[in-house]
Amino acid sequence: MTASTTRRTAAMKSRTAAVGALAVAGALLLTACGDQTKNNTVDSGTGKSSAAPLAGLLPKDIKDKGVIKVGSDIAYAPVEFKDGSGKVSGIDPELGAALGKQLGVRFEFENGTFETLIGGVRAKRYDILMSAMTDTKDRQNGLDNGKKVGEGVDFVDYYTAGVSIYTPKGKDQGIKTWDDLCGKKIVVQRATVSNDLAKAQAKKCPAGKKLDIQAFDDDQQAQTRLRSGGADAGSSDSPIAAYAVKTSGGGKDFQIVGPTVEAAPYGIAVAKGNDQLSKALQKAMDAIIKNGEYNKILTKWGAQQGAVTSAKLNSGS
Repeated sequence: MTASTTRRTAAMKSRTAAVGALAVAGALLLTACGDQTKNNTVDSGTGKSSAAPLAGLLPKDIKDKGVIKVGSDIAYAPVEFKDGSGKVSGIDPELGAALGKQLGVRFEFENGTFETLIGGVRAKRYDILMSAMTDTKDRQNGLDNGKKVGEGVDFVDYYTAGVSIYTPKGKDQGIKTWDDLCGKKIVVQRATVSNDLAKAQAKKCPAGKKLDIQAFDDDQQAQTRLRSGGADAGSSDSPIAAYAVKTSGGGKDFQIVGPTVEAAPYGIAVAKGNDQLSKALQKAMDAIIKNGEYNKILTKWGAQQGAVTSAKLNSGS
């Protein structure tokens, strides 16, 4: 055998070895990929997996879509709002992401005007609502000020909030309670508990001391009016008012006055009849409460004072 023949033979052996090595590596890679896929697949017998342990609890249509459409008024910081880059941020979106990990689906937030959200979930534009929505018997029963306006919703309750009054900093004008608002102007978001309380207070005010209520589509508009001097006070849910006081004008614009009132649960709203979805959300919320993700999110946004120890169905009054 010549030297050139020896070199050709060696080269062929080297290439053959390399091809074999690549084949083995490819097989190992495919095996690894196969294992990863298997680990992310829900077991048909138990409905559980390491990636999404509660996926089997969801209705089939939602599980097949892989998405839960969430109706939300995304202008209510810190519960849900758009940050400087336009990204949806806040407590509810982060809780939604944590719930999604448990259920194996993505929570997709869609912006809507607060007063239209319940109609949207009834019309199936949304699967659920997460929008700092207080669970009340009226909402459960489809009532507005005692009048039937449509089908009600069920709530998966996950937080406790009250209602606060705030004023321009250093200008409380003696306002400490709702009774002190008679003869004043107040800004609120339309269709909220604050709006309802303002209407109820207006009926109590004596002649000559009318309470002037200015209602807006979102809370940021109400804050802007108060900041500009167009009103004497504003009212929002307690975590929203506290966040506005802390952040608006670097903490120089507003102050909380008087006590927080009307403590009540926030709930994830689900159309009546979707019991399987409600129960799946309840189980998922309990899971993130237990594993610590829930408290981590609330603490990040300074809202841990309203934390609950378990999710309940329709506990509002």
